[in-house]
Amino acid sequence: MPLNNGYGVLIGSLHNYYRDPPDDFGRYYHGNLVVHAPAGNYKCAIDVDPKNMPDGIQWRTVRLRALDFAAISSLPDGWHPLALDPSSGALDYIRSKVLHPPVVIHLLRYSSCLNRLLAWLRWNPPWKSGTGFQALTELEGVIDDGARFFVFGEPFSSGLGVHNVHQNQGDPVGGGHDAENWIWQDGGTIVLKADGRLLGFLNKFQTQSFTTDERGRPA
Repeated sequence: MPLNNGYGVLIGSLHNYYRDPPDDFGRYYHGNLVVHAPAGNYKCAIDVDPKNMPDGIQWRTVRLRALDFAAISSLPDGWHPLALDPSSGALDYIRSKVLHPPVVIHLLRYSSCLNRLLAWLRWNPPWKSGTGFQALTELEGVIDDGARFFVFGEPFSSGLGVHNVHQNQGDPVGGGHDAENWIWQDGGTIVLKADGRLLGFLNKFQTQSFTTDERGRPA
């Protein structure tokens, strides 16, 4: 089912960032962005809870093409509800073309298979697995020197904030979070850097499937 309080994107500038205090075992559960928008400061909780697994978090940093992201980047700062379909600009880790841009390579005389592979990997980097500490370290590299922030997820039921900033499909049936499985409602953190690059930090739990059916269930 779709997320209880709806889905959308928060757009604004970074006001603050901090990690949750680590637990007794040095594990981190959230990195917290405080994003300034016209209505005030929103707390955005980036979930990196390892679920008691040594490498329970998976993440990757992708580069987006400005043209592919124009429908969202042209919106004014603030919270924007999004329909759960590709036309709205909603994210889907599995289905979004904006997160998997095709690579067009002109086949020159000396072009090699290795060059084609490297070009594809620049736009489609592999997922990494590890700890919350490792994931947050990469997130912090993404948000550093960010000029504008786009945080996708579910709004708080009260107060200003966004949570479920992670993949929201593919949870195992009976695992406790499968009621929120649905397509075109994945959370994520996309940052327009000062140099004009668009970088997206995508995060999921190792227990979530990389393939899902039309209702977001593991396939």
